[in-house]
Amino acid sequence: MIFLKLRWSLFFILLVVTTGSFAQNLILPGEEVLFSFETRNGKKLTLNKSKADNNIVYRFGTKDKVEFEFPGKSKSSRKDFKYSFYMRGGGVQNEGMDLNYVYFSNNGFKYVVYETYEAVGNKQEIGVKIINLKTQKTTDIKGDLKTRKGTLTDFRFNKFLEIGDELFE
Repeated sequence: MIFLKLRWSLFFILLVVTTGSFAQNLILPGEEVLFSFETRNGKKLTLNKSKADNNIVYRFGTKDKVEFEFPGKSKSSRKDFKYSFYMRGGGVQNEGMDLNYVYFSNNGFKYVVYETYEAVGNKQEIGVKIINLKTQKTTDIKGDLKTRKGTLTDFRFNKFLEIGDELFE
């Protein structure tokens, strides 16, 4: 009887551990999420920071498969990313807005993770734009606001990334 209970306990522990590791391949041990969301078609985007060396990594995919990771195994990844923003206060009467972008380039494409707010219409959006640098064609993958974790505005104050001046609206 004790052997049977022990066997079921071991089975349950292994089930929890393996299920957790498959679900977490977009976030590795030793990383913390800076910003993440699910897209409208069920994919997930994460910007993670290594707790050990403060490097940053972008991952996109499903809970079972990383479809794209940048910058791979680079040891100085913070230099590969930039943050830019534009803010205009004054509410609706001044068409206030808060635009925030984290971006990087890879193999002829620019990836722009965005978080925007426009006072007119109280409109918020998150997502990632992928810009073909040769043709300037842009693919906009919209995110689900209800799944957002973190905020890009933190980069404005934490001096974690170099501040750039590109805007992507």
